[in-house]
Amino acid sequence: MNRNYWPTTDWQTSDPATLGMDAEQLSALEAKIKSDYSNINGIVVVRNGAIAYEQYFKGYGTDDPHHVASVTKSIVSALIGIAIDAEFIKHVDQKVLDFFPDYVPDDAAANLQKREITIRHLLTMTAPYAFEDWHEPLEQLCKSSDWIKYTLDILGHQGNVGDFKYSTAGAHLLSAVITRSTGKSAREFANERLFRPIGMTEIPDYEMKLFGFDDLFGVNVKGWVEDPNRITTGGWGLTLSPRDMARFGLLYLNRGKWENNQIISETWIEESTAMNPNHYGYLWWLREEDGIYTYSALGDGGNVICCIPEKNLIVTIASEFTLQPRDRWPLIKDCIIPSVLE
Repeated sequence: MNRNYWPTTDWQTSDPATLGMDAEQLSALEAKIKSDYSNINGIVVVRNGAIAYEQYFKGYGTDDPHHVASVTKSIVSALIGIAIDAEFIKHVDQKVLDFFPDYVPDDAAANLQKREITIRHLLTMTAPYAFEDWHEPLEQLCKSSDWIKYTLDILGHQGNVGDFKYSTAGAHLLSAVITRSTGKSAREFANERLFRPIGMTEIPDYEMKLFGFDDLFGVNVKGWVEDPNRITTGGWGLTLSPRDMARFGLLYLNRGKWENNQIISETWIEESTAMNPNHYGYLWWLREEDGIYTYSALGDGGNVICCIPEKNLIVTIASEFTLQPRDRWPLIKDCIIPSVLE
């Protein structure tokens, strides 16, 4: 990567050939997206730190934010790393209940297991909860007047600490840990320590008055959603443009360094994206296929930040929410990765 250029204020766009990519293969993406991935609104492909391909659909443009759903979780993971680097949080194995001394547990038996649960368990989705795998009752969380108490109540039930169980509420708990340790909301902390330093758009404070489906997940989502107690949502609710998604991916690809500043420690990036049997790092999805290793932030509806270190490649996709959208991986694997010329 050209070290004297960083896309802090603006991105360089280059001819694909100068970035070692096949322009013809990339130009075929538009027709493929229109025919097979009709809910994609924007796609950015970055190689060697510059934009090789960028396309928008349905009237969207470079600066339009999209609700990126669970991509939010990977941002929260970065914020936890930054908070540990800055010594707001002691370490990744600090107990979750350390941050909630005012919490009164719902029952003594579950409380024993709750006391074992650490930040690492929340980051790796290895904490037990009182729901079946992949059947998290988010509507119950959203109807609650105190999302943190609700989540702490369901934590430590049904299963063993260390077993993989995906939980959006657990990621929300990490946002509350950021607030309890730094005194700032995750939104404020992100603006100061992550978004502003790398040129991502800062998120204003849109104080929420309503907490219906559209306000939390749908057409009324703007900025970064918060719960009724003004805790920034940790599991979804952030809006980003595809270019800002690419800035975040580039920060990780560059091992946490931006210009001359170490925004996130290299160690945190390594730990977050190190392959393991669950194929899930610190709120990042991990994949190894045909000898190519990738780590991705994935959000419902087909929102993606996919980092492919050995190709120095980032693919970001912003999408209109739709139920059961086509998996983005075949598009990346079959149409984008092969366009990199060795």
